[in-house]
Amino acid sequence: MSNLSSFLLPDWPAPANIGVATTLRFGGVSKSPFASLNPALHVGDDPEAVLRNRHFIKSVLELPNEPIWLDQIHSDRVIEINNTSLLQQADASFTNKLEVVCAVLTADCLPLLICSKDGLQVAAVHAGWKGLAAGVISNTLNALFNNSVGAAKQGANYMVWLGPAIGPKCFEVGVEVLEAFVNKNKANQCAFIQISSAKWLADIYQLARIELATLGVEDIYGGNACTFMEQELYYSYRRDRQTGRMASLIWRKS
Repeated sequence: MSNLSSFLLPDWPAPANIGVATTLRFGGVSKSPFASLNPALHVGDDPEAVLRNRHFIKSVLELPNEPIWLDQIHSDRVIEINNTSLLQQADASFTNKLEVVCAVLTADCLPLLICSKDGLQVAAVHAGWKGLAAGVISNTLNALFNNSVGAAKQGANYMVWLGPAIGPKCFEVGVEVLEAFVNKNKANQCAFIQISSAKWLADIYQLARIELATLGVEDIYGGNACTFMEQELYYSYRRDRQTGRMASLIWRKS
């Protein structure tokens, strides 16, 4: 089995200079309940195992630098990153610098990887329901627009890959989640199916697609996985509680 089998490589027509991958949960050294390729230091795993897993990821993917890890707080905060190792509180990062690796960690929340079609900009987004409702996707795209010129200020000049998240058959939510999204945009109602007097099933992929459409993004890929159901491939916080994380990574190659 190739070491690359530990990664999900998006099937999308990104420019040749764009590197992108999401880690799967096997191929690393972490012990249960983090088995085995856990790159997250904040979940209670043995730090030495996590660092060995991060080294494996960097080596196999031939990353040009260590990924810029974020202190994710389920917010709408987006930061521009260069070559810095400072841990910053944010749920999305973007860059136009070569060889800077944007990264987010997820285990049911939705990771989005974004690049401009000219290959000059990349971004990684962590979208749990709170961040998604607060506008983390819109904030990220608007930050990219503001840091670009000409046609790249239009959503149609970006492509997005929706990484593995909890699927629409498993994401059970209460009325507060429904109301947060429907009050934001009535079109979001179609992403919810009522299953009891107080519970709905939410399609986080559909909610992201609706948000992206409002920004003019037409090229959207992925969005087929379910972290909750596909236990062999993915970590799921909602399924297991104490567990690892997948890393979704994007960078511009030199």
